[in-house]
Amino acid sequence: MSAAQSTAVEGPAEASPAGTRNSVVLLAFTVITNLADGVTKVALPLLATRLTASPALVSAVSFALTLPWLLTALHVGVLVDRVDRRRLLWLADGLRLLAIGVLAAVVAAGRADIAVLVPAALVLGVAEVVALTAAAALVPALVPRGGRERVNAWLVGAETVANEFGGPFVGGLLLAAGTGLALGSAWAAYVAGTCLLLLLVGRFRPAPAGADAGPPPAVHRQIGEGLRFLWEDRLLRVMSLTLTVLCASWGAWTALMPLAATGRMGLSAQGYGVLVSALGLGGLAGALTVTRVNRLLGRRRALLADLVTTFLMMAVPGVTDSLWAVAAAAFLGGLGGTLWTVNARLIAQNLVPERMMGRYSGAYRLLSWGAMPLGAGLVGLLAQGFGDRVAFLVFAVAAAATVPPFLRMVTADRLREAG
Repeated sequence: MSAAQSTAVEGPAEASPAGTRNSVVLLAFTVITNLADGVTKVALPLLATRLTASPALVSAVSFALTLPWLLTALHVGVLVDRVDRRRLLWLADGLRLLAIGVLAAVVAAGRADIAVLVPAALVLGVAEVVALTAAAALVPALVPRGGRERVNAWLVGAETVANEFGGPFVGGLLLAAGTGLALGSAWAAYVAGTCLLLLLVGRFRPAPAGADAGPPPAVHRQIGEGLRFLWEDRLLRVMSLTLTVLCASWGAWTALMPLAATGRMGLSAQGYGVLVSALGLGGLAGALTVTRVNRLLGRRRALLADLVTTFLMMAVPGVTDSLWAVAAAAFLGGLGGTLWTVNARLIAQNLVPERMMGRYSGAYRLLSWGAMPLGAGLVGLLAQGFGDRVAFLVFAVAAAATVPPFLRMVTADRLREAG
């Protein structure tokens, strides 16, 4: 995650001591909190597999983690464009501490069940919506246009490595030692992240629309502005609809893989952590190479790579139980996902006015990340009725179906116009 100083002053203070200090603090904050996110991402689904063998109930936990994107993204976007964004990051961490603390106490008392996991997952999901939307809205105020590709690569790399690699790997080891230890470690990491935010300097409230700006419009009107802005720009619209399918596929993979890994693949908690960590290694590779890939292949082919690698990530576990094959496909999925994320962030930051970034991010993520709970819910039903192999393959076909419209509508000329 990242934040910025107030946009009341024209241009970011990237070269100032305050700007450098903020960048370092926020990078550390990103690593610490995303490590905790990675631990909880492994802990909650695996805890669910210990409580039930039902694919639908296990996938309900992942469904709850991502459902807030569908329910709250638009309203959180309006909130982000109205209030101090650093305080929103504190709010997000407070929700995380509450959810993890209650869950750890329930587990210690031996009373954990699906009815406890699902509400905890919902609270963690709301916290993620608040934190990521606030962060996305602040990046353009901190980073000048020419440096955004590099900074986005660092931030996405930090998020991916910590969330998808370090967190799951450590989470698997901690779960082997005890669920309470895993949850307690995540809680302590969130406390550390909250304290780090105290080191930030400057103001973080969004800039007003103009010198004579009055009270903000009604919430429903601001939501409409964000949706219209996204829908009326062809490039942003097509990318968001494409990402809807890709995020549904990722939601399906995240929801179903714990059961497939610990079931027919015969993996332990540590083995599942290693498998999920392959996503993070791919993400790290993407973060380190995105600038070079963009120069060698062009931004259009870099975006297209995510469509292809998501197809492979879904198709391979549908046809084999091989840990190495599934991990390799996950690595490619993480690689492609990072290439898409860095480029999509850069395009949005260059096209969307800073004062509207919260609303745009809310609308964009409603259409994209909001699909994750739908994918998680659908894959559980498919697996319950037809088996997990068929469920994986259905989403592989869906990912492949995004390629023709993407090639037809996302042109190199339009991408060049977007910087």
